[in-house]
This record gives sequence, C-alpha cells and structure tokens, in this order.
Amino acid sequence: MGNIISDETIEYVGILAKLELSGEEKEAAKNDMEKMLDYIDTLNELDTTGIEPMSHVLPVHNVFREDVVTNGNEREATLANAPARTEDSFEVPKTIG
Repeated sequence: MGNIISDETIEYVGILAKLELSGEEKEAAKNDMEKMLDYIDTLNELDTTGIEPMSHVLPVHNVFREDVVTNGNEREATLANAPARTEDSFEVPKTIG
C-alpha cells in the first residue's frame, strides 16, 4: 500500500477536470485519491480464479418484447380519414411560398 499522489498529479487532474482547487481542497483530494488507490490494491490481492467476469451484479435479461407487427396494413382505413389525398398519401397545403 502507501500510494503517494504528488502535487503535480493533483494539479494535472484539476486541470483535466477544469477545477480550481484551494490548497486545502488539493490536500483533501490527494488523501482521497491515495485511499482509493490503496483500496484498489487491496482488491487486487483477492483470489479471483474461477470467478466469471461480469458487467453487472445482477443478471441482465432483455425485457423488451419482440418487434412484431400487430395491426397489419391499415393504409386505406387511415387515408379514409384524410380531408384530401393524392393516391396513397395525405394531401396537405403548401407551406413554403
């Protein structure tokens, strides 16, 4: 353990994150980052042989239904409601002069 974050690293991260940190905030960020890296080192010590990699802790299944047409071709019924039609399309007034 004992990850040490340098002042330059904190400055660089601040620039990347577009943050203006005070000296006190930089020290707090350094401590937080060191703790995070120490925790990651602890996790890396775990024996994960035989453990299947996963992207989510719960199994993810597709909950969407199949995309199946249920109403068929209702073109004539739809166009029957049109105030004006041209062949198989709605006829609308011209909008650009």
